[in-house]
Amino acid sequence: MNFKLFNKERDKKILKGVAVGLVIVAALLIIKDEILWNTGYYDNYLDENLPGSESNNSNCNVALIDLHGFLDDDIYENGDVSSRDIIRGIEDAESNKKIKAIILDIDSTGGTPVAAEEVAAALKRAQKPTVALIREYGTSAAYLAATGADIIFASAMSDVGSIGITMSYLDYSKQNQQEGITFNQLSSGKFKDITNQEKPLTAEEKELLMKEVKILNDNFIKIVADNRNLDIEKIKNLADGSSLLGEEGLKEGLIDQIGDRHDVEVYLEKEISEKPIICRE
Repeated sequence: MNFKLFNKERDKKILKGVAVGLVIVAALLIIKDEILWNTGYYDNYLDENLPGSESNNSNCNVALIDLHGFLDDDIYENGDVSSRDIIRGIEDAESNKKIKAIILDIDSTGGTPVAAEEVAAALKRAQKPTVALIREYGTSAAYLAATGADIIFASAMSDVGSIGITMSYLDYSKQNQQEGITFNQLSSGKFKDITNQEKPLTAEEKELLMKEVKILNDNFIKIVADNRNLDIEKIKNLADGSSLLGEEGLKEGLIDQIGDRHDVEVYLEKEISEKPIICRE
């Protein structure tokens, strides 16, 4: 009887030891994995080992920079793309003697006005040939950014344009009233919490916001007209916020060519007088 009890206790200790050991090993693996992710090891591994990888190619002569997702001056949420990173990529490509041209690969439905203006300006400053390649979407702020390039390519089925400004937002004040919630305004000025979603928008506040919308929209129109060498009245007529498919955008002068990446490479081969070898910034 005592012998059997002794074996059970021993077995428990062994099992506990094994379990503790497994937990420690698992914890070490998790820590190692976290370190590898944080140091960018996996990014580099994927870049170097995925079929058709464009990264770390010492022979590349064309820099490809992605504008995928909501364009902002910094990354605030998942899906955001930073204008600072894009501009840094453009500037790095400009200073790299091996790089002969720059492609801005766009798949974005918009972003903030300043970020878009910054990217467009950085493309215009570039001395090397620049191409904007619009994939599924190149609308609103993303389209504004594209206009800084020397030439814009898009698919016949891409969405382009959507020239316009929106400040629309949800108003929860009626829902709050139904739930017995009262908004108490405590601010230094009557317009300080102008877009607070917990209160209704007054006529005076709406007038002020619409004034800003008009100013931003006028700037948007002017930048597009200047960058695309189009008559400003033409852009005003197009600036109803709607997007156009690539074929229609070509007719209206919003893009230059219908084409995909292959067509961009054919174009660049003529521009730089050598076969384009693309790498991602």
